[in-house]
Amino acid sequence: MNVELPFAPVDTIIRRNAGELRVSADASEELAKRIQEHGSELAIDAAERATADGRKTLMAEDFEVGVVVEKDDLELPVAPVDRIARLEIDDRYRVAMDARIALADILEDYADNVARASAILARHADRRTITDDDIETYFSLFE
Repeated sequence: MNVELPFAPVDTIIRRNAGELRVSADASEELAKRIQEHGSELAIDAAERATADGRKTLMAEDFEVGVVVEKDDLELPVAPVDRIARLEIDDRYRVAMDARIALADILEDYADNVARASAILARHADRRTITDDDIETYFSLFE
């Protein structure tokens, strides 16, 4: 699978939840893959909602977001999130800017939750570095 999301913003999200822990490059890569998979699944659901409403443009409400945050308040870049949204949906759909921002916000919250839990797992294992194993363990336990 080609990962559309750059690792640097994902690494930043993990680090803001890591406290004193270090972050391995593999952890950032693994979380980026998981974010992409989740975003693609959310876009499929959003496309179904848009289709049910007779639209070919995904809107923020299709992602069940009430308030769209400011783009500048997000760590995840919107352009790769747009590409993630389009991975598994038909080319006939468009993704409105508010939908891209809403999806980026959802995915950033998702990443924060995973990163926070992964830091707890690393500490529990008495390690000083969050690794891809912590990310994978999170998903084996909670998904």
